[in-house]
Amino acid sequence: MPDADDLPEILIDLAVPHEDIEALVRMRRRVVDDPELRRFLEASVEELVRDMGTLGARVELPELDWPAGPLQRCFPVYVFVAALPHTRAYHRERGVPAEVTRRTLADLGRNMAVHRRRHGRAGVQAPRWLTHHFRGELYQLGRLQFERTRTGQMSAADGPDPDTLCLNLHIPDFHGPLSPAACDRSLALAREFFARHFPEERYSAALCHSWLLDPQLKEYLPADSNIVRFQERFRIGRDDVEEADTEPVQFVFGDPELPVEGLPRRTAVERAVGDHLRAGGHWYIGHGWFPLEGSTSAGRR
Repeated sequence: MPDADDLPEILIDLAVPHEDIEALVRMRRRVVDDPELRRFLEASVEELVRDMGTLGARVELPELDWPAGPLQRCFPVYVFVAALPHTRAYHRERGVPAEVTRRTLADLGRNMAVHRRRHGRAGVQAPRWLTHHFRGELYQLGRLQFERTRTGQMSAADGPDPDTLCLNLHIPDFHGPLSPAACDRSLALAREFFARHFPEERYSAALCHSWLLDPQLKEYLPADSNIVRFQERFRIGRDDVEEADTEPVQFVFGDPELPVEGLPRRTAVERAVGDHLRAGGHWYIGHGWFPLEGSTSAGRR
């Protein structure tokens, strides 16, 4: 664990919200000085970095059995900070540029910003999600994040064979429009990045599992909208639909528990999400894929 003088700079590099840094530095002493907390920290870090970079390795960070409060909500920050030297060493071994490392691991701060937006206080919203970043499985390349993975069972028509190496696309919060040009740039960066830094792994397709791939969105949004143009990159499955009404509410409005009746109607996406739910409809997780070779927004429209 870095000392109290070095910790603020590390937290800033990880994009931790500035209003949370002083409290995290203060609580550091408690984590380091309490034998029980220190043992728990060491066990958590050991679990996180075990088999670093291995695809499909199941990682379950233990939950801190501690009274609810700032330390309980923020303890994963110390786990990720303590694991940081291992993650950076793995990236260096793979030749990953320092800028890619920084932007990838800054998702810790983005995750904390989501928590604060939703709950009004410091905390880590989804620690399990962040394990992919700190284990060398996921990288931020431009607008999109790319996770090294395998297909599993795809519901999309003529999808890749099960267990095929693929890149799972994720769309991070707080990163501007999902424009076709930004997506094309990310895909170009991904092709070059994984060919260079993971040459032994050939990724033949991109996957996405998201409410953004619900075909019903085309009934509400103009054909030239960023979301519709993003959808049109994919071959989207029609079977085994997964109802997920809270997903668009969470990502569009910031809180999945907001009452449907009061959802704002300021933008086309807000109107689409809220009006559909108010009319008694449901939203679904769409599952889609496209071949990585030669895929562009122009080629999919």
